Amino acid sequence: MIAHVRGTVAAVAPDGAVIDVGGVGMRVQCTPGTLATLKPGQPAQVATSLVVREDSLTLYGFGSDDERNVFELLQTASGVGPRLALAMLAVHTPDALRRAVSAEDLGTLTMVPGIGKKGAERIVLELRDRLGPPGDGGSAGGPAAARPPEAPQWREQVQSGLVNLGWAARDADQAIAALEEDGTIGPNGEPVDVAIVLRAALRKLSKQ
Repeated sequence: MIAHVRGTVAAVAPDGAVIDVGGVGMRVQCTPGTLATLKPGQPAQVATSLVVREDSLTLYGFGSDDERNVFELLQTASGVGPRLALAMLAVHTPDALRRAVSAEDLGTLTMVPGIGKKGAERIVLELRDRLGPPGDGGSAGGPAAARPPEAPQWREQVQSGLVNLGWAARDADQAIAALEEDGTIGPNGEPVDVAIVLRAALRKLSKQ
C-alpha cells in the first residue's frame, strides 16, 4: 500500500493533481478541499489510498491520515465505492460524517449527490460502530495543506467541485453568487477555505 506521497506539485486539475516524486509523476484524485491546498511548483505531502481494480490502479489523495482512513472505512458499507466515498468527503469533513452517522442524521448524508434515503439508512446501519466518535482526526498531511488558495483560484475550485459532484455549472455559479451576497465569503478578495465554501454551496443547492 502507498500510504503517502511527498514531492513537488507538477499540475492541478479539477479532479486531481500530479505530484512529482523523484522524477515520477504520481496522479492522485482528490476532493476540492485537498486540491485547494496544492499549488504547482510547491512541495506537498498527501496521505493516499490505492484502489485496485481489474482494469485500473487509482491513487486517491487526502489532506490528512484521518481523511484517508475514513475514506477507506466508508467503502466497507454496501454500495459505497471510492467515487461515492470521495464525494462524501468533498461534502462533509470526517467528523461531520461521524456525527451524522452516530446521530442517524439522514438529511446530512443525503446532501451528498448519489445518496438517497435508503442509502443513508444503510450507511448508518453498517458504519455506526466503525467510524467512531467525533474528535481531533489529525492535522493536514503536508506543508502546503495549511494554505488557503489565493482569491483568483477559489471560485474555479468550488465551481469545479460542484460540477464534479453532479451540479450544472449555472447552478454552481448561482450558489457561489448567493454566498457572496449573504457574506459567507470574505470581502475584498481575501483568501477563502474552499472546503468550507463548497459545503456552504451544497447546502444552498440542496434547498432548491
